[in-house]
Amino acid sequence: MGLFRRLFGPGRSALPPADLSVLRCDVHSHFIPGIDDGAPTLEASMELLRAMVDLGFEKVITTPHSMADGYRNTPEIILGGLRKVQEEVARLGIPIKVDAAAEYYLDHALEQAISEKRVLTFGDRLLLFELPFISEPVILLNVIFEMQTQGYRPVLAHPERYGFWHAEFSKYERLKERGVLFQLNTVALSGAYGPACRRTAERLVDAGHYELLGSDCHHMGHIEAIKAARTEPYLHKLLDSGKLLNPSL
Repeated sequence: MGLFRRLFGPGRSALPPADLSVLRCDVHSHFIPGIDDGAPTLEASMELLRAMVDLGFEKVITTPHSMADGYRNTPEIILGGLRKVQEEVARLGIPIKVDAAAEYYLDHALEQAISEKRVLTFGDRLLLFELPFISEPVILLNVIFEMQTQGYRPVLAHPERYGFWHAEFSKYERLKERGVLFQLNTVALSGAYGPACRRTAERLVDAGHYELLGSDCHHMGHIEAIKAARTEPYLHKLLDSGKLLNPSL
């Protein structure tokens, strides 16, 4: 009961576990070994991919961090790591397709990469990016405009996690009006990032603002958190909404 209360809180009713196989594809994870804070080894990558198969996924688009002041992952580094993962998946016969893009940190290096068209995308030129957790970058709208000018479709990773917007829901509306797609981290709905993130995620679900659902999986602890989140009513609501693009990727 203690774990249930921590995950769902008093008075929250849970549903039967949602069938994540309806998504077919996960769009946010960190499975390429040794290049960011995700899987440290190829063996860990395979353990995570087997777990994703068990959750019902047929495909993952793994998205290593790319940032100027941290994980300086170029397209060449990411695609080189992807090939190693794909070769091992094939050797072991794991029934999952693995592709790659990146989770770009919004900074001036991203501006340059966009202008040079040296970014990895998925689907129909979808470009996944994240923000700092401290404050909204002053260049945010300019970079989004540059993405769109270059023909990319901006996808904001886990908008529910940016606490500086929790009390200003109009900031989310502003981004939607500018054509930004939103990607939810599944575990946010179970309170994994705290009650404020959970409430914001639920409000964004109610507003119909999410187009993509992602695991943001780094390690097996995230797999267990995803399993727990499957009973959340708001996950069921989002899966039933018909708005998610995951199955088409």
